[in-house]
Amino acid sequence: MNSADAGALKTLLSTPKKIAIVPHKNPDGDAIGASLALYHFLKMKGHSPAVISPNDYPEFLKWMPGTETVMIFDKQAEEASEILKTAEVVFTLDFNDLTRVGQMEETLQQLQAPFVMIDHHQSPADYARIRYSDPRISSTCEMVFHTIDALGSKDDITPQIADCLYAGILTDTGSFKYASTSSLTHRVAAFLIDKGARSSEIHRMIFDTNTPGRLHLLGCALNNMVILPEYSTAYITLSQEELDRHQFKKGDTEGFVNYGLTLAGIRLAVIFIENKDEGIIKISLRSEGDFSVNEFARAYFNGGGHTNAAGGRSTQSMEETVSYFRSLLPKHQKELNK
Repeated sequence: MNSADAGALKTLLSTPKKIAIVPHKNPDGDAIGASLALYHFLKMKGHSPAVISPNDYPEFLKWMPGTETVMIFDKQAEEASEILKTAEVVFTLDFNDLTRVGQMEETLQQLQAPFVMIDHHQSPADYARIRYSDPRISSTCEMVFHTIDALGSKDDITPQIADCLYAGILTDTGSFKYASTSSLTHRVAAFLIDKGARSSEIHRMIFDTNTPGRLHLLGCALNNMVILPEYSTAYITLSQEELDRHQFKKGDTEGFVNYGLTLAGIRLAVIFIENKDEGIIKISLRSEGDFSVNEFARAYFNGGGHTNAAGGRSTQSMEETVSYFRSLLPKHQKELNK
């Protein structure tokens, strides 16, 4: 965060405020970790914060301190809307376009309160008075840490804040293996451990609490994997029937797309997941090197994200979506086979 934005944020928070904190729809560990860390920090500083998530999030994230205070908009729309309408400041975390909040978008568009964006995705929209946007940073949780530091409060970080920030950094860096993991990321993580973050316990609570259904679903996903060596590509499909058969719960497919990249010679990995309730095929894309799945998702699947991790969607059937995807690969064969 630059000095001008830090100064503006200090001024904005110089007196106690009613503050709404909003992560993106289908929040992951980074979005929830950042939101709850900021919640604890603002409460400690005398503000009245509330975290309002567009929809629910996975059980393996519900150990985080303060999770019981999170309001779920699609279950508590009236109460949540009232809090948003009376908020004096709105923080949006881990997204940079109001289309990322689903049915909350219309409510947010009508608010008069100033917005503060903290996000590390590319191509930010211009809705926030204070915009801390940097796609080079590993995670929004790392950015919240830098925000707290810029406000002169790094030493005030509590074990609860440290736990939430560490969880988000851990998940969004793929346990510190992605290219966005810098030496500064490791120094931030070390600082959080010194402040009380339970690193080993957090890793266990996030990654080692599988259900039999999730592991069986992983087996199904791997069995469905198609490898296209001529395009350095692997993709997975999961139908609604397959999800239902394995008692799918929110978050169960987290990380499945990454298995494609564990294959030697694969630079692009994609998973297509049917969601009949929303009438879409949800698409997650991962890449190695300089092949931009952000640009690919924006160009073809109404999505976006980072250079090496992005998402998109299709309103066509699974068969039509996969057929379309495969038809695109010859256009990118040279890039994929570098």
